[in-house]
Amino acid sequence: MEEHRLGKGSLFVRQYAVTRLVHVETFDDPESAITREKQLKKWNRDWKIRLIEEENMEWQDLTHLIG
Repeated sequence: MEEHRLGKGSLFVRQYAVTRLVHVETFDDPESAITREKQLKKWNRDWKIRLIEEENMEWQDLTHLIG
């Protein structure tokens, strides 16, 4: 997360200035997390926004929930 905040993440992070974590899901194993990430990447923008706003209407930074 610190790399994201400093603009040292991926090209996407640098290009779009991604600095907040607005959605968090937890998994018991890495394979499940990767499967979910791939699923979400296929979603259209409206679906992703709806998912975020179901739990985080204010789009607050949720970094404090991880770690």
